Amino acid sequence: MDNRKQRILNTIRNSEELRGRAIEQLEKARARLRKVEMEAEQFRVNGYSEIEREKLNLINSTYKTLEQLENYKNETIHFEQQRAINEVRQRVFQQALQGALGTLNSCLNNELHLRTISANISMLGAMKEITD
Repeated sequence: MDNRKQRILNTIRNSEELRGRAIEQLEKARARLRKVEMEAEQFRVNGYSEIEREKLNLINSTYKTLEQLENYKNETIHFEQQRAINEVRQRVFQQALQGALGTLNSCLNNELHLRTISANISMLGAMKEITD
């Protein structure tokens, strides 16, 4: 019977050792789980931070693009305004020139026409004599 008690005591000791090792492994597993949970939380926080950074970068980039487009639009409007102003100036100048020519032509009377023609003929005759 002594031998049997000894075996029972050994079995109990072995069971206690196994229980101790199991508790130790369980504590290690819990510690690893806590570590993994903290890392997962850190990844989640970093992920949200990265998403926010990317979102802000995209918003800033969009605003810069819109600003550039607004500048191009304003430059185009200014260019078109200058072109329209120049066209109007050219038309006004042409009309003024035509008006001046009309006024000049209406001011010339027959006598003045005849004198101008006579003077031109005289000049042509003098040039002919020079070249002969």
